[in-house]
Amino acid sequence: MQSAILYASLLTLFFFLGILNRQVAYSKPRVVDLGEEVIVITGGASGLGLLVAEVYGMRGATVAVLDIAELEAGEARGVTVYKCDVGDAEQVAKVAAQIERELGTPTILINNAGVVNGGTLVDTSISQIQRSISVNLLAHFYTLKAFLPGMIRSGHGTIVTVSSVLGTTGAARLTDYAASKAGVTALHTSLSAELQAYPDIKTVLVTPGQLSTPLFAGVQTPSRFLAPVVEPVDVAKEIIRVVDAGSSEVLAMPLYSRWVGWFNVAPVGVQRVVRWASGVDEGMRG
Repeated sequence: MQSAILYASLLTLFFFLGILNRQVAYSKPRVVDLGEEVIVITGGASGLGLLVAEVYGMRGATVAVLDIAELEAGEARGVTVYKCDVGDAEQVAKVAAQIERELGTPTILINNAGVVNGGTLVDTSISQIQRSISVNLLAHFYTLKAFLPGMIRSGHGTIVTVSSVLGTTGAARLTDYAASKAGVTALHTSLSAELQAYPDIKTVLVTPGQLSTPLFAGVQTPSRFLAPVVEPVDVAKEIIRVVDAGSSEVLAMPLYSRWVGWFNVAPVGVQRVVRWASGVDEGMRG
C-alpha cells in the first residue's frame, strides 16, 4: 500500500512539474483560429510539407506553398502554390509581397524545405554545398525576414522550424546537410530567445530522425532497432497538434531523438561504438 501511495505521489509531482516547466519555458498558449490564419509552408509540394498543407487546406485555413515543383497530389483544396526557390532571397521577397496582397498577412510559417546531396565532402562540389546551405539554412532567414515583421505587427504567430537529429549527431557523407541542420537548430534557439518579448509568437522546433520520404530514398539504415525510420504522417500529426494548440514546443521523433543531446557528452569511444551499432555513418554509402 505504501509503495502504491509513493508511486501515485511521484506521478502527481512529475505531472505538476511538467505543467510548471511548460509555463516557464513557453508561457500560455495563443488562440489559434484556422479561419483567420494564413499558413506558409516551404517545400510543401511533397512529403511532410504536403501532408500538413492538405490537412490545413481541408480544415479551412488559407495555405500558401512555396516550392519549385508542382503539388505531388496535383491540387489540394485551400492550397495555393507559389513557384519559388526559397534558397533565393529575391524570389522569397517577391513571393512574400504577392502572398500579402492575395491572401493576407501570414501568421503561421512552416520552414520545411530541404535538399540532400549524399556524398563525401571531397566528392561534393562547391555548387552542391552552396545549394544545400541556401535551401536548408539560408532559406529560413529569408522567409523569417519576409514574414516575421507581419507577425510582430499583428501581435501573434507561429514559426515551425524543421531541423534534423543529424544537426546534433552528424553523419558521414552528409557533411553539408548536417552542418545546415545544426545551423537551423541554433537559429531556432536564438530566435526563440529574441521573441521572448512577444509571448504570442510561438516557436516550434522539429528534430526528426530519418523520414520515409523521397528526400531520404537513398538512405539505408542498417539498424532499424536503434534508429527506426519515422513516417511523415506521424510527424505531420505532431506538428498540427502543437500548431493547433497555439504552443511552443520541441518535437523530437522517434524516442532516441529526445536523448541525442546527451550523445555528444559521452566518451568518444562510446560515441564510436554507438555510431557503429546504429549504422549512422553507413546510411549513404553506395
